[in-house]
Amino acid sequence: MNSQPEIVPEPSIESAKKAATIVYALQAASFLLAVTFIAAIIVNYVKKDDVADTWVASHFRWQMRTFWFALLWSFIGIVTLMLGIGWFIMMGTAVWVIYRIAKGWLALSDDKAMYIED
Repeated sequence: MNSQPEIVPEPSIESAKKAATIVYALQAASFLLAVTFIAAIIVNYVKKDDVADTWVASHFRWQMRTFWFALLWSFIGIVTLMLGIGWFIMMGTAVWVIYRIAKGWLALSDDKAMYIED
């Protein structure tokens, strides 16, 4: 029996980029079919360990924060519909999500991290 430790290959950057691209595409598709936003966050959590310790991990964090903050602000928008400000909150949230998808996807295509992680 071989007693040498098993060598685990380093995660493939191309595979990590492909996963992040899929998530950005699912997030963008959520404007046509909302359930794809949920599919995107599921992919983020399933693939999170695969992209750990790569610069692509910053994109996953960016995408997850986009989902959770969009969910929070959408909830606040729905709750405040009766006050007349809910539509403004929901529209602002939609614009913010579009901005986050565009900024992230462009940075990913340029092989740039979203920010430096601690």
